[in-house]
Amino acid sequence: MLPPEPCERWKQAAQIGIEHVVVHTLELGDGSRPYEFDELLRMKTRFEDHGLEIAAFEGGVPLTDATRLATDGRDEEIARFKTLLRNLGTLDIPVVCYDWMAGLRWARTSTTVPARGDSRTSAYDDELMRRGPRPAAADTTAEELWTNLESFLAEVVPVAEEAGVKLGLHPDDPPIDDVRGMPRIINSPDAYERVLDCYESEYNGITFCQGNFAAMSVDVPATIRRFGDRINFVHFRDVEQTENGFVETWHDDGPTDMLAAMEAYADVGFDGPIRPDHVPTMAGEPNENPGYEMNGRLFAVGYMKGLLESAER
Repeated sequence: MLPPEPCERWKQAAQIGIEHVVVHTLELGDGSRPYEFDELLRMKTRFEDHGLEIAAFEGGVPLTDATRLATDGRDEEIARFKTLLRNLGTLDIPVVCYDWMAGLRWARTSTTVPARGDSRTSAYDDELMRRGPRPAAADTTAEELWTNLESFLAEVVPVAEEAGVKLGLHPDDPPIDDVRGMPRIINSPDAYERVLDCYESEYNGITFCQGNFAAMSVDVPATIRRFGDRINFVHFRDVEQTENGFVETWHDDGPTDMLAAMEAYADVGFDGPIRPDHVPTMAGEPNENPGYEMNGRLFAVGYMKGLLESAER
């Protein structure tokens, strides 16, 4: 995953043999969420001028709680999302990642947990999280979130099909019933079955974030095989369960059999984008962007390449 403007990380990615990237537009830092054609075009050509091709778009999709909670601005936001899909299709960017986390969205209680060699990682503790205030919209019910998601998919999946852009719904993170009273619904394999049944299409698919599926206490390789060709995007990571939550792990130091996971992707014929996710912060790094500093990602890519080579033999 790379920011949309050239920087040292672009060079490092190219140096380790990366040719396809996931662009995360939130790293623009100015709060913008580009979805208009000319802005996306310039972003695409900047990467291509450096020998890199955009394989997926995430982190800056024009989608907020206005759509998830069906409040004022929903229709305008969905119109912008459709514009994004059409423009990504025109530019041959094949996957967009989105989520249905209302309220706090990505939630962690620490980003400085000591890990191997005094690296730093993140963790979630539900007991600590629940000491905080309830979100303003916490009276929303799970079924209301489902209704809003089903309505959203009915509107956008036909546009995704026309554009040739596959949707990948990210699990709730953490994948639990609620965070401070705000319901979470994308928190189990059965929930994903319901999502896929909402609109039968290869364009209505999954971002298979392994850490979240591990936090669901499922067999990760078996679940990869369960969903097969409905997996449109992969976040490759792992977590260690704790009494009240989980701790992020190094990619080679968690409980999941990562080679078995990579073999499962090969067995189901997955050929979409896959990226390392939520890496520990290493010595000399500022931890200003927990989970996404560069050295851990470089390590993870090398580890993933080795697993992939073994899985394909």
